[in-house]
Amino acid sequence: GLDRGIEQTTEILLCLSPAEVANLKKGINFVRNKTTGKDYILYKNKSHLKACKNLCKHQGGLFIKDIEDLDGRSVRCTKHNWKLDVSTMKYINPPGSFCQDELVVEKDEENGLLLLELNPPNPWDSEPRSPEDLAFGEVQITYLTHACMDLKLGDKRMVFDPWLIGPAFARGWWLLHEPPSDWLERLSQADLIYISHMHSDHLSYPTLKKLAERRPDIPIYVGNTERPVFWNLNQSGVQLTNINVVPFGIWRQVDKNLRFMILMDGVHPEMDTCIIVEYKGHKILNTVDCTRPNGGRLPMKVAVMMSDFAGGASGFPMTFSGGKFTEEWKAQFIKMERKKLLNYKAQLVKDLQPRIYCPFAGYFVESHPSDKYIKETNIKNDPNELNNLIKKNSDVVTWTPRPGATLDLGRMLKDPTDSKGIIEPPEGTKIYKDSWDFGPYLKILNAAIEDEIFCHSSWIKEYFTWAGFKNYNLVIRMIETDEDFSPFPGGYDYLVDFLDLSFPKERPSREHAYEEIRSRVDVIRYVVKNGLLWDDLYIGFQTRLQRDPDIYHHLFWNHFQIKLPLTPPDWKSFLMCCEEGGPELSQVSHSVGLGDTCILQSITLCSASELSRHYAYHEI
Repeated sequence: GLDRGIEQTTEILLCLSPAEVANLKKGINFVRNKTTGKDYILYKNKSHLKACKNLCKHQGGLFIKDIEDLDGRSVRCTKHNWKLDVSTMKYINPPGSFCQDELVVEKDEENGLLLLELNPPNPWDSEPRSPEDLAFGEVQITYLTHACMDLKLGDKRMVFDPWLIGPAFARGWWLLHEPPSDWLERLSQADLIYISHMHSDHLSYPTLKKLAERRPDIPIYVGNTERPVFWNLNQSGVQLTNINVVPFGIWRQVDKNLRFMILMDGVHPEMDTCIIVEYKGHKILNTVDCTRPNGGRLPMKVAVMMSDFAGGASGFPMTFSGGKFTEEWKAQFIKMERKKLLNYKAQLVKDLQPRIYCPFAGYFVESHPSDKYIKETNIKNDPNELNNLIKKNSDVVTWTPRPGATLDLGRMLKDPTDSKGIIEPPEGTKIYKDSWDFGPYLKILNAAIEDEIFCHSSWIKEYFTWAGFKNYNLVIRMIETDEDFSPFPGGYDYLVDFLDLSFPKERPSREHAYEEIRSRVDVIRYVVKNGLLWDDLYIGFQTRLQRDPDIYHHLFWNHFQIKLPLTPPDWKSFLMCCEEGGPELSQVSHSVGLGDTCILQSITLCSASELSRHYAYHEI
């Protein structure tokens, strides 16, 4: 059951237009919401913006510029001269007193700005419980693979994010670690499973299919995100009958000793979640993939904290070419991003002071031979490097997990040097995978190439009309390719103008943003046929992209990665219409510039058997 409490929500406190954002000066900015009359402070430096209410924590006074402050970082309260350093959100007079509550700063698609507040801010403080002594063996955490942990909590078993077989993101990610051989047994015996979000390295339908064959009624818990985590369950064919959607920020009682709370991400509240599990007053915090879990407010001094660490989990910049995207630029960018991520995680751990920290959810590899380039260049952070950085700055105990290794929380809290605190897998246990069963998964994708839909060029109009994205000045050129991103013989190559959702033969003469998207034909057709999100293409490294000008079209990508309709296109009706002689898309052929020559390119459709001959898949 649920403990008493108020469901956590986000509230927009202030919106700034792109022009107002551009006018923000470096340092301190005082801003007012003219509608509500409420005041806010924004602090701007090179890399980011911080924001808070203009309200002193002492007795609610208003802050003004501090004339004694030469660095331009602090403000002074008009009531009792309390001073706040807005760059750190710490009060400097009186020193060591409070921290100011930060607001979540979110950019919108047009470069405007939203200030958000999460309410209530610290929901885990409702009905606090004092930690009790734990017997040895009472709480054990076993790492299985990637983001999957198996928790023994008294006489209950809880599993996080089970991805144990098959690929994630179509065919782009494969497991780095060999999971323990009894993984299915372990999953089947769980009392509850938490799935953090809908990405396929956390919500793995191949894994859940195996589990559902044994135990379809296993209780699964997910957060109440705007796009349901299991939006695609019916399509997947996986028979799970006990999925529970839990409101944010409310304790869910499992038994008298065990409860958990799901929290939203401050940056992607429509999708990402994280969790606090509490057993006998000891908290285990799993921030999973959240960019800014709970808007940056998290419980201090938890018993165990686990988070992602690796980086390299985005299509950017690996899949981009043209302009600045040279190999040198990509290598430098990845190096900088990895370093920033390491420092951010180390700082977060230092601030939160958990007793034990475990880096996880980054153990994947681009192992399919066709993704050799990505695998060699998309370098991830090393968990030991992060742990060493943490040890340098704090007393936090760190744990780099290996498949089948078990941490005994009772022992570790009593004596972190106890040799039985962490039991490593037996000598000779296989840690890393050296082969993957590509065949069956590629066969499923490959089957989409021959689907009858794609014999009719009007599928293009049908699909993009279904997708529902328009009134945006962007033209994309979509090119179906082979494994090596060369145009696929007999594949489609067409333009979509999202201003009016038309399909012109050549680029319009007006000023417009342009993006060229080359997609492996098996994956794009599988995604189109099943109405799936484009994460399979983008995060799965199944595209190559060029854009002019070089700007990120947040609205476009956000729509195709999060906001597509929940039900797939009605291809049955489409085919019936085609049989009755419905309209074909006459404009699929179009003029494209290749070097200095302009070629009129038209589509020739191959027969299904000819298509599959062109597109052999690796069986390894």
